[in-house]
Amino acid sequence: MRKKNIVPTLFSALLFCVSCVQSHKEPLKPDTLNHLTDYVDPYIGSSFHGHVFVGANVPFGAVQLGPTQLSEGWDWCSGYHYSDSVIIGFSHTHLSGTGIGELGDILVMPTTGNTKPKKGKIRDLADGYSSLFSHEDEKVKPGFYSVNLKRYNIKAELTASERVGFHRYTFPQSNDAHIVIDLKEGIGWDNATDTHLEQINDTTLVGYRYSTGWALDQRIFFAAIFSKPIQSVTLYNDTIPQPGRTATGKRIKAITNFKVNNNEQILLKVGISPVSISNALQNIKTEIPHWNFERIAAEADSLWNKELNKVQVDINDDARKKIFYTSLYHTMVAPSIFNDHNGDYLGTDKKVYHDTTFTNLTTFSLWDTYRSTHSLYTILQPERVNNMVNSLLAIYKQQGKLPVWHLMGNETNTMPGNSAFPVIADAYIKGFDGFDAKLALEAMKASVLRDDRGLKSVREQGYISADAEVESVAKGLEYSIDDWCAAQLAKKAGNEEEYNY
Repeated sequence: MRKKNIVPTLFSALLFCVSCVQSHKEPLKPDTLNHLTDYVDPYIGSSFHGHVFVGANVPFGAVQLGPTQLSEGWDWCSGYHYSDSVIIGFSHTHLSGTGIGELGDILVMPTTGNTKPKKGKIRDLADGYSSLFSHEDEKVKPGFYSVNLKRYNIKAELTASERVGFHRYTFPQSNDAHIVIDLKEGIGWDNATDTHLEQINDTTLVGYRYSTGWALDQRIFFAAIFSKPIQSVTLYNDTIPQPGRTATGKRIKAITNFKVNNNEQILLKVGISPVSISNALQNIKTEIPHWNFERIAAEADSLWNKELNKVQVDINDDARKKIFYTSLYHTMVAPSIFNDHNGDYLGTDKKVYHDTTFTNLTTFSLWDTYRSTHSLYTILQPERVNNMVNSLLAIYKQQGKLPVWHLMGNETNTMPGNSAFPVIADAYIKGFDGFDAKLALEAMKASVLRDDRGLKSVREQGYISADAEVESVAKGLEYSIDDWCAAQLAKKAGNEEEYNY
């Protein structure tokens, strides 16, 4: 029986394998790649307090498309827990490994029969449209997820590109088949504040979802294109039917209606954007202009396989090999892309920026990742390091300080310290020069000279009083580490005055 409560870190996995690891600096040719996705078990960390994402995505992709379940407390932070047996739908954004429930944007659920929203009943197996499922009917691997929804006997299959979620639903024969798009539902703290849906034609719905939670003002736009013409669409605001082809409110949802033959498949492409509906449509046209589901699933597998092959582990122990490659896989769920194909992205100041010189990223869990994950990126992801640093510096220019814990265009100020400092200094000292070192030092200084989060006490007293701030000792320690990192960057840049300061 597979254990589900193992939550290994990459560091611990490396401890077993350090004597048998070879890092490949030169790209491996496709014909020399091992099929290492076979050694990834996405269930690891999905039980106990693991909080990992289970579903389909590509490395560092904007889309994390996977099942969302009943929220039964802290262990459901990612939207999925192995102990659960109910799925309420498939959402396009998820966090992985964090301790706060958030995201779960643009929930989609295929159904049959009399599907009609009832107040507060989405989770009700009798009246809502949730479904039981079994892990025996579930398949998950990098870039692919599938499950059989017992209530409807519908097979759901999911894959993804960077900015597009790709669904394939296999229905039983029905004159009353549906695909629901629900903009109300989120994960954990997430609550919708403004939602919008519009039917463009018989195959396309578009809209947006604004929400508040850990990210106080999150905004996501989407476009959904169906492979089969929709017979009709009913729009609702919560349980109240809305007339016409467009609806706006806090709890907007759409129920699309179809007639299907036995084993007929309906495919759905959902593009997301932090900026606009038109950009979401363009992301679909750019990334998945066709209806070949198998091709996108194979491409997702190939992308993961390419990344995993950067480290070759020679060990005759499949269990340890699986722990290692699953851990490596988990390091590439985030940071995630937060721009459109054309270079547009949303700043923390809620302004739209256009920049094609770097890929803007979000989901920077910096206090958790500065110690080792970002250093690992300098070895295994050198082509992405400058993008990460430039994203941090862009956030500084928008909010006046480097990010603490950045999520979907929002500063959450979660965890102690200025943990962007070590990430930037480490990159600069190791020779990464695709960002402005002068701007980086300016950003560090501006972040230190603030009066919030205990920084004024550090400057004036040299320490933070226990009665002045929560986590006073942790904050003092982190600021000491961060200031040292700022000094090393200043020294490397030849700025003796700032180094001494």
